[in-house]
Amino acid sequence: MQLYKITELDNNRPASNYKSSIDFLGAISSSLCMVHCLITPLLFAVQATSLSCSEISPSWWKMIDCIFLIVSLVAIIFTAKSTSLKFMPRLQYTSWLLLAIIVLNNLFHLINLPHALIYIPAIVLIILHMYNRKYCRCTGQGNI
Repeated sequence: MQLYKITELDNNRPASNYKSSIDFLGAISSSLCMVHCLITPLLFAVQATSLSCSEISPSWWKMIDCIFLIVSLVAIIFTAKSTSLKFMPRLQYTSWLLLAIIVLNNLFHLINLPHALIYIPAIVLIILHMYNRKYCRCTGQGNI
């Protein structure tokens, strides 16, 4: 389904509508991912005081990370199609890849990495989406 045909000549539907919604989705997704990551240690602290005293987080809680990765990737794909900033897709894909590597590492415990490392690519993605939302003059065509 086509949402907007984005051109600089289309005065009835400004290009910023589509670009803002996709970048807003990306920024919200990255922000929610970061909140999820911030809440996890608090949940472990609460869980430690419970009767079970289990150090293992529930599998559904770990799957939320994967959902955020998918939503974030979709937002990046559509941003990359419509952005006029040549460097933006490369930076967003790189940040997403780092985030995915860290999330998958935390899920499968491949390498011992500090949990706080996950905040760096998440914050970078938020900043990139907000920067793109503000400064991009989208010229592509977006379909969802």
